[in-house]
Amino acid sequence: MNSPAFQVVIVGAGPTGLTAATLLAQYGIESLVLERWEGVYPQPRAVHLDGEIRRILQRLGVGDEFDAVSRPASGLRLVDSDHRVLAQFDRDPAGGRNGHSEANLFDQPELEAILRRNLSRYPEARLRGNVEVTDVVREEDCVRVEFTDRSDGETESVRAEYVLGCDGANSLVRSRIGAHMRDLRFQQRWLVVDIASTAELPHWDGVHQICDPVRAATYMRIGKTRYRWEFRLHAGESADDYRDVATLRPLLDPWLGETGYEQMELVRVAEYTFRAQLANRWRQGRVFLLGDAAHLTPPFIGQGMGAGIRDAANLSWKLAGVLRDELPAAVLDTYERERKPHARKMIRLAELTGLTMTAGGEVGNRVRGLIAPHLHHIPGFARMVTSGESPPLRNSSVVTPRVTRDRLAGRLIPNDRLDDGQRIDDIVGGRYAVITLELPTTSDRAAIRRRGGVIVCPAPDSELSRWMRRGRASTLVVRPDATVRDGRGSLSALCASLPDFAPSVRR
Repeated sequence: MNSPAFQVVIVGAGPTGLTAATLLAQYGIESLVLERWEGVYPQPRAVHLDGEIRRILQRLGVGDEFDAVSRPASGLRLVDSDHRVLAQFDRDPAGGRNGHSEANLFDQPELEAILRRNLSRYPEARLRGNVEVTDVVREEDCVRVEFTDRSDGETESVRAEYVLGCDGANSLVRSRIGAHMRDLRFQQRWLVVDIASTAELPHWDGVHQICDPVRAATYMRIGKTRYRWEFRLHAGESADDYRDVATLRPLLDPWLGETGYEQMELVRVAEYTFRAQLANRWRQGRVFLLGDAAHLTPPFIGQGMGAGIRDAANLSWKLAGVLRDELPAAVLDTYERERKPHARKMIRLAELTGLTMTAGGEVGNRVRGLIAPHLHHIPGFARMVTSGESPPLRNSSVVTPRVTRDRLAGRLIPNDRLDDGQRIDDIVGGRYAVITLELPTTSDRAAIRRRGGVIVCPAPDSELSRWMRRGRASTLVVRPDATVRDGRGSLSALCASLPDFAPSVRR
């Protein structure tokens, strides 16, 4: 008897896998998500996502629910061992170019619960927990995934046209396609402390990075009653040395002031090794790696989980287009070509922040005092920290080659609010779009409509229009992931260049 068949099998039901499954379902693509845990993994891990990822959550249909459990942060502050401010990068909690707050703090189990409930709205997606994937076998025209039901030990298998490995840093899928992690030469051991309290600690309402080679640390308030500290561990130390509030007092005293420890409830203490790693390849045939299976980012700029969600947003529309015979199979080659350099840049920015916090001993402390106020001059650093604009994607068959000097190609289009109150993302909705400052003809509009796309004419005085004029573009083709594909040629030519790609099934 043949095994049941799915269009896509997703290994791992963390934020990356749930995002991929939801986006695929919005295009009518059936998927099976296999997860080791029966329910949401209960321990808090990721606590930050930026405005770009918040845009993706909006597209998933969970934006309002996320806002109800998250906390906008005021930005990033670098301070010395005495908590004196070295540099501050402010962010507007009301939002910027992405239309949402550029720094959002939250509890990961709450986010995963929201994503799971939302996924259950889609009959195209099936989530099966409490199973252990044991093998991924490539066959002639499909992939076989073998797994064990952890409740009764029964072994099963399913076949899929494509498999997405969203199974974390110790990815079985990665090992099965013969890929391996390349060490980018950054490794530090840190203690992560989560505390619940109704007390109001008198600190600036943003992320604090303590730049101290003796004991680097991070502090942030992640909810109304939740606080997180991260402390770099010394050689010979481990989490076992800090298992209760009493042993944590030397680390927490500078932060708590007059607040009594009886008001502090210790949620967890855990030891993590922060690493910078990148898989040597992210695909073999019909099998792809996403999230921590493909890259590990040190947490200093809060981009680890977001990188995996970006992977899902980049790959899902391409995979849907191929499965629906609307896009050529070669478009799948652009996933690693676009995402891998982007992930590497974000990892390097995180490493830079980590080294700024910890390197150089007492000499490093003196240097920090001199250079920290000027970090906003480092290319890419301030733009990513303050504006929410991550690096542009590089050349691919769905991004204009750089040799054309197309300044906006590969960049995420600003999520501007239009005259009718909607934002760009509300209009684009996971399909191709033409954004133009010109007056489209009836035939231009008809050409776009026939191809399942949409045309947007922003007001001349809008931020989107100003952004296009600064980039010397009067018309842009925007991909379903809100990335600029092209700005070359006439309006009519760009309208005619859209592929046949229908909008999302529903949101």
